[in-house]
This record gives sequence, structure tokens and C-alpha cells, in this order.
Amino acid sequence: MPDNELTVGWIGAGRMGAAMATRLARAGAPPAVWNRTRSKALATVEHGCSVADSLADLRDRDVVFTMVATEADLQAVLLGEDGLLADPARLPGVVVDCSTVSTEGSALVRAECLLRGVPFLAAPVSGNGKVVTAGKLSIAVSGPVSAFERVEYLLRHIGRSVTYVGEGDVSRLVKICHNLMLGVVTQCLAEITVLAERGGVSRAAFLEFLNDSVMGSMFTRYKSPAFVHLDYTPTFTPVLLQKDFDLGLAAGHELNVPMPLAGLTAQLVNQAVASGRVSEDFAILLDQQAAAAGLTLKPSDVFVDDGLGS
Repeated sequence: MPDNELTVGWIGAGRMGAAMATRLARAGAPPAVWNRTRSKALATVEHGCSVADSLADLRDRDVVFTMVATEADLQAVLLGEDGLLADPARLPGVVVDCSTVSTEGSALVRAECLLRGVPFLAAPVSGNGKVVTAGKLSIAVSGPVSAFERVEYLLRHIGRSVTYVGEGDVSRLVKICHNLMLGVVTQCLAEITVLAERGGVSRAAFLEFLNDSVMGSMFTRYKSPAFVHLDYTPTFTPVLLQKDFDLGLAAGHELNVPMPLAGLTAQLVNQAVASGRVSEDFAILLDQQAAAAGLTLKPSDVFVDDGLGS
């Protein structure tokens, strides 16, 4: 059981990491934050966090969270020459990684943690910075159940939903499955929204109806402003979605699970990437669908509720 007094370290203060560390601080578990660009760590101080001058400063913490951009970054901050686990005489109690990395990359880090006697939890998340701030983040966790039970209360300060899904790195597969559905649902939403508009219904009116029906969801409501305003400020790019479809379809092949719907959506995501619009939000699937229907979309200047209180 948790003792509710664990000392916390945090590695990675990008948009997601800073928002998550801030939630811990506001819940009374302020982490010491390290980031390669120190100014980003300093920005969390006003929310109750402290700044770690080096990764070594976090080695005496009961639990250290990581939220970094790539697999290479994760290996560097944990296993590098000056990394968190570089000194066998000073090691944290638990490492919890919330980054999005492959199952294979996660397994490598887990093995290195095991060699040093440090429990490792894979805890990928669903959401973005705005979702974190609104308190609606979802977290899937896998690894030693005893370690999960020890830090669960901290995870629940960060996310609205925390689900233990099993041993090892199965939470990485959960995140890939989640993102496959993310792509499939967005493509479906794009198709029916274009159909409604082609038939004379405004996107705002159609999505308002959909979101208030049994078919609406937190996600369809959250994505509605982008669809209505044609605001493709990136929260998740087509390139990142393409990567997850590649991983998901590879998992389907390995596990002998036919995935025809995901396969078709993957082709449309690949088409979006090939169009060159790789730095915008994956909601550009709407534009791609409209173009296929010979429809030119225009942004609508109306208020649309994103469901996050924004």
C-alpha cells in the first residue's frame, strides 16, 4: 500500500510533462523536476515544483517519473553515462515511464532496471496538455503489481483514470490499440461530417447533435472545435499516427489478428503524410475527405464546446 509520503522526481518538462508534474505539486506531492533545457523546469516552480540541477539529484527519490519525447531520450536519461541509473550505490525506489515508446524499447529499459533492482512501471497516457490540465488524462500501467500499488495514489493525482493492465510491457500494446481507434474514429468522423455538410447541414450543427447523442464521446466533443474552425494546431501529427498504425498492424500480424478496418485507415493516414501536411494536427483527415468529395471547406466562426471547460 502507498505511504502517501513518497519523495518524487520528474524527468521531462515539455508541454505534457510540465502539466503532469504541476498536478502532482498541486495535490501536495511536489516533484523535483529536471529537463535538458533548464528554463522549462524553472517554469514549473511557480506551480510548486522544485528544480533538480542534474539527474544525479534525483537518485535518492522514492519514485522518479519520466516523460520524454523519444525512445533514445528515455535510454539516455536513464542509462546514459550521467543517467539516473548510472550510480549503483544511489538508485531511486521506482521508475515510472509515461513516455510513448515501443514495446521493445520499453522491455530493454525494464531489463536494465531489473539488473539494478529498480522496479519499472510502463505508464503511457492518453491525452495532451489541455487534457492533463482539465484533469481528464487516462493512464494504462503495467509492471510489478507491488510497485503499482505503491505509487497508484500519485498516478491518480495526475490522471482521471488509472488502469493496471498487467505485468511486463503490455501497457504499450494498450496505448497502440488506443491510438488505432483514435485514427479509425477520426476518419469515420471526417466522413460523416463531410456527408452532412454536403447535404446542407453545417458542421457545427451536425457535431452538436452527434456529441449530445449516444454516439458522442469525450473525444468527438474535444475534436469538434478543430473540425468546425478548421484549426489544425497540432496536438498529434499524422506522422505520429502513421507510426502507431505501423506498430499496431505489425502487432496484428504477429498475433494473427486480422485488422481490415485499421488497414484501410492506415492507407488514408499514409496519404495525409504524403500530402506534406506533416506538422499539423491529424484532424486534417477532414480536409482530405472533403477534397475527395469535391467539397471546399470554410472555417466557421461559432463557439464550440470542447468539453474541457476551455
